[in-house]
Amino acid sequence: MVASLVKLRFLVLRNSFKRSPWQLVAVIIGGLYGLGVLFGALAGLFFLNFAPVELISTVLVLAGSALVLGWIVVPLVAFGVEQTLDPARLVVFPLSMKQLLVGLTLAGVLGVPGMVTGIVAVATFLPWITHAPLAAIVAVPAGLLGLLICVVGSRTVAALSSSLQSNRRFRELGGVLIFIPIILIGPIIVGLTRGLASSADALPELARGLAWSPLGAAWAVPVDVAANDWLAAVAKLLIALATLALLVVIWRRALAVALVTPPASASRRVARGKTGLFQLFPATPTGAVAARCLTYWRRDPRYARQLIVVPLVPVFLWFYGANMGNPVLLNLCGPLIAFFLSLALYTDISYDGTAFATHLADGVKGSADRVGRLLAVSVIAVPVVLVATLVTAGVTSSWASLPMLLGLDAAALLGGFAVVSVSSALIVVPVPQAGDNPFKSAPGAGFTTMLSGFATWGVSLALLLPAVVLAVLSLVLSSELFGWLTLAVGVVLGAVFLAIGLRVGGRLLDQRGPALLARLKMLRSA
Repeated sequence: MVASLVKLRFLVLRNSFKRSPWQLVAVIIGGLYGLGVLFGALAGLFFLNFAPVELISTVLVLAGSALVLGWIVVPLVAFGVEQTLDPARLVVFPLSMKQLLVGLTLAGVLGVPGMVTGIVAVATFLPWITHAPLAAIVAVPAGLLGLLICVVGSRTVAALSSSLQSNRRFRELGGVLIFIPIILIGPIIVGLTRGLASSADALPELARGLAWSPLGAAWAVPVDVAANDWLAAVAKLLIALATLALLVVIWRRALAVALVTPPASASRRVARGKTGLFQLFPATPTGAVAARCLTYWRRDPRYARQLIVVPLVPVFLWFYGANMGNPVLLNLCGPLIAFFLSLALYTDISYDGTAFATHLADGVKGSADRVGRLLAVSVIAVPVVLVATLVTAGVTSSWASLPMLLGLDAAALLGGFAVVSVSSALIVVPVPQAGDNPFKSAPGAGFTTMLSGFATWGVSLALLLPAVVLAVLSLVLSSELFGWLTLAVGVVLGAVFLAIGLRVGGRLLDQRGPALLARLKMLRSA
């Protein structure tokens, strides 16, 4: 039965290649990336053989602890992402709990991340070959023990969060909030690096502390063997074994609960006659589209994740501006937010899914669709951009640059709206379905989205170039005239680009509406 589960895992993977060539391309690229990571890790372990023993010990314990932590954190960041062997789908089969645990563990080990981790874990014997041959022998089973802690820990966290995942609001909000520290990983790493660099003994001390924790105990066993500290080696081996045993017990209980507990459902009553935002917009096709899209912006976390950029842009600019000694960099907050928010709709019809059929059935014109969607995002984007520009100009006392900054705002916002008016009538990509985790993606979706995103960004930057050139001249020459020219060019050219984009996008939508719906249906069934 366990062998059948493992075979099923690879059958599902093989069949996924047949759905779309992009899925095969994405898997190949992911495999090449995994091989690159594997080669780099093996090369690093080999060259560690020529390093001092203390450096080897520090690197192995810290890297191993980070590896275990990464396996545990991934389910928290990506909960809701479809698993190849979802336990909820296996509940109808006559599997004992032991068979299910062993099968899911082997399926995790035989995945691309599991195989890369396993090879690297076994290869931890390389640094000890010349320093301590006995430690090299012990490193192989210790690495396998570390691999099991990684895989079982990941499955345990996924099973524990299953009851929370059944709550749609928690799943959606959690996916958005957890993404924030990931975006801020750059400033976080820089801050930690500076803090550790202030003390030369910080990293070795941290490694010695982690060696007695569940994260680093397995990786520290050969370290103590190399130092002939057998008592510490046995103690850390027991800590690692106890960690694995505890994870298995918790996983078994959490899995047993998840298999018999149906997902929670939620419902609410709506007062009769309450039409929400629809009563605030005119009773026209454009008003109806605007009201519907603004409702999505207010309630759909797939849209809300695109608003994360609003509070994070000033954080980035303040952080890097302070490090560069140039706080005026904060003035770019408004134009950057305008640029990012204007491109939020570049595949907006993809988020509609098959609900886009209502537009075609009701005969909504492409021009009404384009204008309605832009009105919805403008209700959010325009006030946010203006507030960001005015506040940052006040904080940095850069009121003389305000016309230039407003010109960049207008150029970025209007030009971006022009581009997405066309792109969303041409591009349909796989996106999370309504109610799914907002960061869920189908195999191949990342590569397709990346290509279309780069194309959209490139065109938007090209349209923004005239205003950027004038803004640079205004800063270099300290000329208020060029600042006002930036404002004029940004507004006038942006309005022209927007008019062209709305016209072209509306015409394309009228022509390609049925083809877009067919593509959306195919993506949903994939």
